Amino acid sequence: MKFTDQERALLREIQRDSTLSLNALASRCGMAQSTAWRKMQEFERAGLISARVALLNPALAGRKLCVLAHISLADHSAEAIEGFTRMVQLHTDIQECFKVSGTSDYMLKIRVADVEAYEDFMTHNLLRSPYVRSVVSSFVLKEVKATTALGLQ
Repeated sequence: MKFTDQERALLREIQRDSTLSLNALASRCGMAQSTAWRKMQEFERAGLISARVALLNPALAGRKLCVLAHISLADHSAEAIEGFTRMVQLHTDIQECFKVSGTSDYMLKIRVADVEAYEDFMTHNLLRSPYVRSVVSSFVLKEVKATTALGLQ
C-alpha cells in the first residue's frame, strides 16, 4: 500500500497508542476528525489494522524470561507440520512461531517466569511432542529493542 504523509502519521500514532480519541488522533496528524475516522475505517476494512490491543510488561505479568527456541522437526510430512502447528497454537507461553531457513525448521519466542518454568515447559511439551526432534534454546539476556510498531516509508 502507498500512504500519504497524513496516513503514515495516523498509522504511527495508532501504533504508539491505540487508546487515543479520534479527536486526538486527527489533531496530531493534521486532519479533520471525519477524515481520520474514514481512514481508520478504510484501514480496518483492508486488513491493515488487524487488532487494537494492550501490551503488557512481561516482567510485571510474571513472564520475565524470554527464550528463543530453535526447533527441528522429527519429519516434514504434512501430518507432522499440522500437528506441530496445533501444538504451538495451544500453548500460551509461545508468543511467536516462525518457520525459518537454516539448520532448524522453526523458531519460537517463549515467555515464562524463570529458567525452571522453561525447563518444565520444554521437558513436558516440546521434547515429549512426537513432532519435535530437537530443541536448541537461547536465553535472552537483555532486550535491546522491543517494538510492535512497523516502520512506514
